[in-house]
Amino acid sequence: MLTLLFIILMISFMGGVIGTAVKMTWGITKFLFGVILFPVFIIGMVLAGLMYLAIPILIISGIVMLVHYLMEGSLS
Repeated sequence: MLTLLFIILMISFMGGVIGTAVKMTWGITKFLFGVILFPVFIIGMVLAGLMYLAIPILIISGIVMLVHYLMEGSLS
């Protein structure tokens, strides 16, 4: 009986640990894409001569971020 209780609690504990790891990984991925890879991608587009694509992407992403922050209430 104690073995069954131990197994159930261990599965519950491991589920919580795995859930936390997935949340942390998602946060790190968002950080990497938003802070590191997106600016490098835009700079690469400018250096490759694709300024006519980089400017609209920057404008659209700026508008999306502004709307996001206004809806969240961070700028008020």
